[in-house]
Amino acid sequence: MSRSFRRPPTVGLTPGGEQGRFPGYDVLGQVPTWDDATAAVVLSRLTAPPPIRFFTPAEQATMTALFDRLLDQRGEPRIPIVEMVDARLAEAETDGWHYADMPEDGEAFQRSAAGLDADAVEAFGGDFAQLAEDDQAAVLNAVLHRGTDDWHGMPAKHVWSLWTRYACTAFYSHPFAWNEIGFGGPAYPRGYKHPGVDAREPWEVRDVSDRDPIVAERTD
Repeated sequence: MSRSFRRPPTVGLTPGGEQGRFPGYDVLGQVPTWDDATAAVVLSRLTAPPPIRFFTPAEQATMTALFDRLLDQRGEPRIPIVEMVDARLAEAETDGWHYADMPEDGEAFQRSAAGLDADAVEAFGGDFAQLAEDDQAAVLNAVLHRGTDDWHGMPAKHVWSLWTRYACTAFYSHPFAWNEIGFGGPAYPRGYKHPGVDAREPWEVRDVSDRDPIVAERTD
């Protein structure tokens, strides 16, 4: 099969450029094992993100700060979460459902952006995006701790679910996040030869984290 894709110069990058649990691992090394359609989809996520179409500039700033706090994105390279979420909302590509006591996802995001700014102004005297990271975290913790209580006309826990669902879907669709967690990307058409707990494929990298002794102590 002829290959029409080149491996981009982003070898082994992780969000924030931090040394991950899988040092030296680069999911893009698997590009030759994917078919052209799969490679095109994955590599397109490394190109410049699409322009914002759904959020207003103020909403974009608030949502960018929100996603950075939820995902602890503190440095470059950042995964362009707000652009990816914006593209879904602009095309009405939702999860296909929403809580009965919540508005449609697009409206819920817009109302929650306004709610975050209102809370930030009340607590710290500035819009959410303008606050220091610790102050942003305090605003978010207040939302989280409301649980089932009303928050700006919506149940707080359902707003939290909305934020985290969209944030995690975008984050873990990106090759930088795959490098961080040692994920091998699409299994088609390559497949896996060594399924099972603590089993690795020849191209996988050993987890060096001491947070998981079973994995960390494994040897080949």
